[in-house]
Amino acid sequence: MTETDQERTENDDVALEAALEQENAKEPLTLDIKVDSKSACERHVTVTVSEADIQRYFSEQFDELMPNASVPGFRPGRAPRKLVESRFRNQISDQVKGSLLLDSMTQVNEEQSFSAISEPDFDFEAISIPDSGPLTYEFDIEVRPEFDLPDWKGLELEQISRDINDDDIDGQIRRLLSSQSTLDPKEGAVEAGDHVVVKIGVQKDGKALTSSDEITVPVVPKLVFPEATLESFDELVTGVKAGEEKTTQVTLSNDIENEELRGEELELTFSVLDVKQQNTPELTAEVLESYGVENEEKLREAVRSSLERQVEYQAGQKLRQQISSLLTGSADWDLPPDLLRRQFRRELERSILELRSSGFDESMIRAYENDLRQNTMANTRTSLQEHFILERIAEEEGIEDDPQDYDLEIAMIAMQQNDSPRRVRAHLERRGQMDALRNQIIERKVLERIKSEATFKEVEYELPNEASEGVEFSLVGAAKDSDIPEAKYSEDAPSTPGGSSKTS
Repeated sequence: MTETDQERTENDDVALEAALEQENAKEPLTLDIKVDSKSACERHVTVTVSEADIQRYFSEQFDELMPNASVPGFRPGRAPRKLVESRFRNQISDQVKGSLLLDSMTQVNEEQSFSAISEPDFDFEAISIPDSGPLTYEFDIEVRPEFDLPDWKGLELEQISRDINDDDIDGQIRRLLSSQSTLDPKEGAVEAGDHVVVKIGVQKDGKALTSSDEITVPVVPKLVFPEATLESFDELVTGVKAGEEKTTQVTLSNDIENEELRGEELELTFSVLDVKQQNTPELTAEVLESYGVENEEKLREAVRSSLERQVEYQAGQKLRQQISSLLTGSADWDLPPDLLRRQFRRELERSILELRSSGFDESMIRAYENDLRQNTMANTRTSLQEHFILERIAEEEGIEDDPQDYDLEIAMIAMQQNDSPRRVRAHLERRGQMDALRNQIIERKVLERIKSEATFKEVEYELPNEASEGVEFSLVGAAKDSDIPEAKYSEDAPSTPGGSSKTS
């Protein structure tokens, strides 16, 4: 670089610094701000901007416009200022309004004690600058609640653990092989271990509500729908033959979107179209190769690792539930429904990311998702309260995320999905899920800090043995939220050793 280039670069830097200093030194607005608390997380703000500030902003706009203002009968930039102001006032009014609103809301945010967690809710087009006098506008905004931080040091917690044994591995391999099973037509009645092809009719008070297309489901004890869980499904259909029907009742969750149907009892009719027998393959060399292992010993090692990750996940969940219960026990804040709905989507995204990185297969995740949907408000209210508390602890303890945290989390998900970290990161960014990943990282670090200050009692963990199946069919005919993450990254994503087609 020549000396002249260096001087030019230095001059540019000086000019930029001067411009930034001038911007930062901008005269503040004279505002009258009134803040009303609608709830712990909602504020209604009324802002009044003085007439003097309005005129100052108009004057600044006209100062910029004058050198190039084009008025018939005058050369550009030569028209009298009063004529320019009269001719162009309406045209620059929106620019002045936008600048006033942006600067005043920035100043409100700086001067007020609340911490906003959403964009202000107001109608820009409905606000107009008066011909004379001050400008007054109002908006609602969601804010972080103010609360006394509970005592989080020295908690007494139960720590579950389990040494994976050969019986555990044998059972998981059987479930693993069942995911490779073929389903062949079967004559006769339904038995345990079969699959049934059914159509589900849903009635309320004798009137049809909705119905499904053909669905193939395993004969398991529990079917988990998005709005309700049906217990003892295996008992209901055992002994049934193709062409027969079985009817039962199910009670909808009290947290479903449709308020009129919350807690209502529905009648489900299962029309059995076909019975399928599950033929589980032997543990052949070909089957072993499909899981990327050389022999049965390597498969058992992979299954052990998968089960250990799942136990680790369940242990973490158990600890988190205990910590959450202890921290949120005194949290009685009112939370707005819109905030709860948005947080539910974030919580579901976070949970799915954790399940994927912990070795759970897509059927397990689907069942969990449906179960979470049935308890939307109750679960989300607690998780949101927990989120605010953990964020406060993170701030006070100086706990932050760093790039290595993201690399590790993405690598774990990529390994589980048998995909590349680059593609996983691109998928998360494309779906706007990096914020969910950030929350997961921060909350995990805070939980580790809490656990480092706690005392523990060891408790033996029993692997669950009751199978359940998540069913992608809405009992009330409602479509799933479009912005909830899909269960799979790709349709041909391979299974992972240790996974299962059922929740078990």
